[in-house]
Amino acid sequence: MLAKAFGSAVFGVNATIITIEINVSQGTKFFMVGLPDNAVKESEQRVESAIKFFGYKMPRQKVVVNLAPADIRKEGSAYDLPIALGLLQASDQLITESLHEYLIMGELSLDGVLRPIKGVLPIAIEARKQGFKGFILPKENASEASIVSNLEVIGVKTIKEAIDFLEGNLTIEPVATNTRDVFFSQLNDYGVDFSDVQGQENIKRALEIAAAGGHNVIMIGPPGAGKTMLAKRLPTILPPLSLHEALETTKIHSVAGKLGANAHLIATRPFRSPHHTISDVALVGGGGVPQPGEISLSHNGVLFLDELPEFKRTVLEVMRQPLEERRVTISRAKVSIDFPANFMLLSSMNPCPCGYYNHPEKECVCPPGAVQRYLNKISGPLLDRIDLHVEVTPVSFDEMTSRRKAESSEAIRERVIAAREKQTERFKETSGVYCNAMMPSQMVKEICQINEAGKALLKSAMERLGLSARAYDRILKVSRTIADLANSDDIRIEHLAEAIQYRSLDRENWAG
Repeated sequence: MLAKAFGSAVFGVNATIITIEINVSQGTKFFMVGLPDNAVKESEQRVESAIKFFGYKMPRQKVVVNLAPADIRKEGSAYDLPIALGLLQASDQLITESLHEYLIMGELSLDGVLRPIKGVLPIAIEARKQGFKGFILPKENASEASIVSNLEVIGVKTIKEAIDFLEGNLTIEPVATNTRDVFFSQLNDYGVDFSDVQGQENIKRALEIAAAGGHNVIMIGPPGAGKTMLAKRLPTILPPLSLHEALETTKIHSVAGKLGANAHLIATRPFRSPHHTISDVALVGGGGVPQPGEISLSHNGVLFLDELPEFKRTVLEVMRQPLEERRVTISRAKVSIDFPANFMLLSSMNPCPCGYYNHPEKECVCPPGAVQRYLNKISGPLLDRIDLHVEVTPVSFDEMTSRRKAESSEAIRERVIAAREKQTERFKETSGVYCNAMMPSQMVKEICQINEAGKALLKSAMERLGLSARAYDRILKVSRTIADLANSDDIRIEHLAEAIQYRSLDRENWAG
C-alpha cells in the first residue's frame, strides 16, 4: 500500500515542502531514496524501535521510502516522525484520512519520545503558505511555530500522541500565541541600561550618534576603561524592532538552532560577541549545507568584536562585502544561498600591545614602531567602513563614586528614534537606504551639503590633522546624523566640528 506524508527542508532562511512517499509491497529489505544523508538513513532504526515500544510492528516486507523532490539533498533527523506515521499508514496500522492535511516534523528517540528540531519558524510559514491545515511537531517547538497565525499547531510528546490525534482518539488543543502581545511585552526587555555607567559621557554621546545614523564604531582605549560595558548597552538605545524585523530575526536564529525549547519571538535587537579565535566560516556562515554565521545572527542588531586586532586577518576581511551589501551569499556546487546581514559593527581595541599608549597616568612600554604594527593588523579597507573612531579614557575616581544619576537608555533612545524618523522620511523614495550610514557617495554630495565656513573648517582639519581622503565622506555622514539629533535641517559648523573629532585613527600622527 502507498501512503504519503509531508515534511520540509530548510535552505538558507526559507523552507521547501518535502513529500515523503512510503510503499509497502511484496519482497524484503528497507530502501530509502531521494538523496537522504546518513542521519536520514539511520531513521530506520529509530523508527522501528519507537513504533515497537508502543506495540506496533515493523513491516517485514519490501519498504520503499522516497523523499521528493529527489534532486534535493535531505539532512538531519527531523524526518523520523513523518516517515514513521507514513509507514504505519502504508502497513494498515494507522487508520486516518487526515495525514495529508498536516505538515509533520520531529526526531524520534528509541522509546518514541519526540526531540526538538531546528528551523521550525520558516517551516511553519511555508506550511501556511502551502495551505496545510496544521503542523504536527515536538511540544518543545510548538511555542515557536504558534507565532504563525491561521495554522493549527499540534505539539505532541510522543509518536503515540500523534497517532491517537490523527485517528481521532485524542483531542489536542492547538497551541495559540498572540504574536503582537508577546512582541510588545518583550520589546524593551533588556537586562542592562546606560544609567549603570558612571562618567564616559563623550563615549555615550558617540554611541548615541552611531545608533541614530546606523554607523559602525571602533573604541580605542586601555584595559578596564569600560569599552565592553558600554558596548553591551548599545542595543538598548537602538530603535525597537518592528514586527517584520522580529520575525526575520527569529527565522535566522531558528534555522541556526539558537532559540531553545519553548521559545517565542525575538523582540529585542540581537547582540553577538564572538571570541577572537572564531574562524571565517563561523563568522560569515557556511558548511556543507550552509548555515548562518555570526554576522547573520547579528541581523537587525549589533556585532561586537572585542580586541579587534587579535582576530585573524582573513576573518576580518570576509566582513568587507557584507558591510557594504548588507547580505551574505554562500555558494556551493549545487546551491547558492543568501543570508541577510544588516548589522551594526561595534569593535574595540587596545591602543598598543601593552594597552597603555596615550594613557594619562601609566607609561607605555612597547618598543618603537609597535603601536603602528599593532594598528596595521586592521586593514585600511575595513577601517574605511568604520565611521566613528572613539578614544576611551579611564574613568576618574570621582566619577566612579559619584551619586549623580546617569541618563537612562530610554531617554537616549527617544532622541535616536526621533533622528531615525527624519531619516526614514528623507530616504522614503530610495530603495535599500534606511539610515545615514547607508548613503552612497553620490547621495552624500546631494544631502550633506555644507556652507563655505564648513568647507573651510573641513579643509583645515584635513590638512592640520593629516586626515586621510577616505575620512571626507564619513565626516559628512556623521555630521548629517548629528544635525538630525539636533533637529536641524542644515549641517552647521558645530555639527561638522564634532564629526571631525571622531576620526582618530585617520590622523597621520596618531600612532606616533
